[in-house]
Amino acid sequence: MRQPLIAGNWKMNGTRASAEALLSGVLAGASTISITEIVVCPPFPLLSLGERLLAGTSVKLGAQNVCTKDVGAYTGEVSAAMLAEFGCCYVICGHSERREYYGETDAIIAEKLTACASQGMIPILCVGETLQQREQGLTEDVIAGQLEGVISQIGIDAFNQAEIAYEPVWAIGTGMTATPEQAQDVHAFIRQRIAERSQTIAEKIRILYGGSMKAANARDLLSQADIDGGLIGGASLVAGDFLAICQAGDLVAG
Repeated sequence: MRQPLIAGNWKMNGTRASAEALLSGVLAGASTISITEIVVCPPFPLLSLGERLLAGTSVKLGAQNVCTKDVGAYTGEVSAAMLAEFGCCYVICGHSERREYYGETDAIIAEKLTACASQGMIPILCVGETLQQREQGLTEDVIAGQLEGVISQIGIDAFNQAEIAYEPVWAIGTGMTATPEQAQDVHAFIRQRIAERSQTIAEKIRILYGGSMKAANARDLLSQADIDGGLIGGASLVAGDFLAICQAGDLVAG
């Protein structure tokens, strides 16, 4: 069985004081989590705080984005080497908000996966469809296109050291959530697409659900055969809620 992975995406939230309180709260409860892998992804300015507080603990540090370039005149960007130096183990790549608001293409996202791998970090590739695309019956076409857009650039072997997050765009921050069966259908489709290139990678890669997973629905979602964890937005900003999701991972895996 694949080890559950619960990653908290704080997005653009948090002050130094609130971040320290949140991290302390997560750490206080992390000792009760024995199976699930826990990751928190604060905004860039809070990574040093995360590095200091999480050092030597079971909770891992991640980043929300990365530059495709290694170094140079790229004002406002942060390189993979910088993230690795601050102790990041994971990096979210291709989140729907990056795609929509900042014009990130599959080709750009593929470069970001390569940048992460070059520094020994594990990228979490995000894929997902909008409500309009789902209503038009295009979910599988959209997902397949996003996967192929990356695989065609960097090859399937890159996914030996990567995770995938399925985030139905229509369920992010809207209060809407895919049913466990709807989510499972897409997760199974993603795994099948990976298996067409490599059965070995398909069997081991973790596919996270990223559409408003909460304490109340986490266990039902995580009980599905191909849902291996969650990419958590709003619920990751409350230590108790985030830990409850991690505990659901333990209950399912145990």
